Amino acid sequence: MPILRYELGDVLRDARLAQSKTLRDVSSVARVSLGYLSEVERGQKEASSELLASICEALDIPMSEILREVSDRFSLAEAAALVDAVPAVPDTVPEWMATHRRPPFVDSPTL
Repeated sequence: MPILRYELGDVLRDARLAQSKTLRDVSSVARVSLGYLSEVERGQKEASSELLASICEALDIPMSEILREVSDRFSLAEAAALVDAVPAVPDTVPEWMATHRRPPFVDSPTL
């Protein structure tokens, strides 16, 4: 299962890089230290809702869009976990089944 702070950090970094902004650009507008913003992007620190709002404002992206992207990533991870949880169907017949013979069909007696 993904970790929220890692996914949030990745989404924020992707949004910042898509705008060709530096950490310095965003940190100065968001009024957060460059080092702290870097730690948030790397998933080393949890962003408070106030900090997240400031970062989103600095990126000019609605917080709902950031959270939706994080939610989509979680949905994909959950779906992948479900697929991994389903046992694989063997592509061969177990040896004991291959050698086991069923008795010939016998008509059931009529009542």
